[in-house]
Amino acid sequence: MQVRSPTTLSEALALLAGAEQTLTPVAGCTDIFVSWHHRPKDDLHLLDLSRLHELASVRLTADHLELGALTTYWQVVESDELATAFPLLVQAARQVGAIQIQTRGTWAGNIANASPAADGVAVMMAYDAVVLLRNSRGTTEVPLDQYYHGYKQTARRPDQLITALRLPRRRRDVEWFHKVGARSAQAISKVGVAVVHDPSGWRVVANSVAPYVCRCRALEEALANGRTFQNPAELLQVLRADIATIDDIRSTARYRETVLSRLLYYFLLAEGLPKKSA
Repeated sequence: MQVRSPTTLSEALALLAGAEQTLTPVAGCTDIFVSWHHRPKDDLHLLDLSRLHELASVRLTADHLELGALTTYWQVVESDELATAFPLLVQAARQVGAIQIQTRGTWAGNIANASPAADGVAVMMAYDAVVLLRNSRGTTEVPLDQYYHGYKQTARRPDQLITALRLPRRRRDVEWFHKVGARSAQAISKVGVAVVHDPSGWRVVANSVAPYVCRCRALEEALANGRTFQNPAELLQVLRADIATIDDIRSTARYRETVLSRLLYYFLLAEGLPKKSA
């Protein structure tokens, strides 16, 4: 095993550009340590980002929120200002593992790990987050809803590093997140869903349902057109246009479809939704 520990961003990018073997960026290490006991170590090459203090900033402006790549869940939980501006971030952060995970785990790491069950990714995607990827040649911005191409497949190239996440700040009239798991925290999601509505339209995002966290665009379009549903089964038919439901050790595909469709149906029913886009 090799560990590189740069002290500046430019040094980190140079290491990525010149590496003969693929370097895996790590910060909080809360994901990599889960599989540590059965992970082969001989070919493990890590890029330790913990000393890149320039990636630890949090900036909230009138137009957007920018979270540096080293921003932890707990930094968001502790901020009253962020709780008001982006309440779903706080709700999701409080349900990511225990407090030990929340104080070490990073939002960028949750995105980079590309787990289908990532709670942080669901709410970030519902907020229209953009991933800032940087290499020695410059910065590329990728909308989070276009970042995943398949299970554990992302838009990041081996020479690129996630440096920040940017979320637009808008007036929103719907913000909802729900996680189904063995416990409200310290448990991986069986089913998760985030819903946001603002002047740009609807975002309905499901996690722990498909091979990667994804938007339910057919349902978003139906809601934008004012469609209502008579029962969860009718709503499920629309969801299936975007979700190839997975089976794994935590839940069956049938369970996930049933729970997701019922969660969304009864949420919309209780709130008197849908609403037309502005």
